[in-house]
Amino acid sequence: MGMNDLSPACRRTADAVMNVPDELLDRATPCDGMRLSELLAHVGDLARAFTAAARKDFGEWTDTPPQPGPPEDDWRSAYPRHLTELADAWRSAEAWTGMTRAGGIDLPGEVAGLVALTEVVVHGWDVAAASGQPYDCDATTAQVCLAYLGQFDPAGTEGMFGRAVPVPDDAPAIDRIVGLSGRDPRWRPH
Repeated sequence: MGMNDLSPACRRTADAVMNVPDELLDRATPCDGMRLSELLAHVGDLARAFTAAARKDFGEWTDTPPQPGPPEDDWRSAYPRHLTELADAWRSAEAWTGMTRAGGIDLPGEVAGLVALTEVVVHGWDVAAASGQPYDCDATTAQVCLAYLGQFDPAGTEGMFGRAVPVPDDAPAIDRIVGLSGRDPRWRPH
């Protein structure tokens, strides 16, 4: 699939992160058992981990799977900054070549870039859904994510984050992405 621009997805997710009100931090999310505060921390951590993976800077951020925890004190400024750094790191052709590591798993750079992009989009949608915000992605990002997620199981029985949720072929692209990833696009906070 080659190099892809993560900037639009990172900007959209950063916007969703910055617009989460404090009073919603304890709200449930589409991520099983994860509160919105923990999801925000996960977004910040995944941005740092996949930035390190792009730079092939192996160590703390690439060698261990993400662990749920509280967000940084300055998460509204830190996480958007981490997302910008993520997009910048994947602008390098070297990020997309050779081998790298994420979550303690060695994988080709091209695959890591696709995982990073898809994680940013799906978790951006998670943040937006949990906080009652709209979320969408540009056509190019949607096409890349749909192609990547479509590889998991041709029958659509297993997504990136669990069992795929059937979504009509004519549904908006973000709904199809979310469904293929294992999320229900109809999910709403309760």
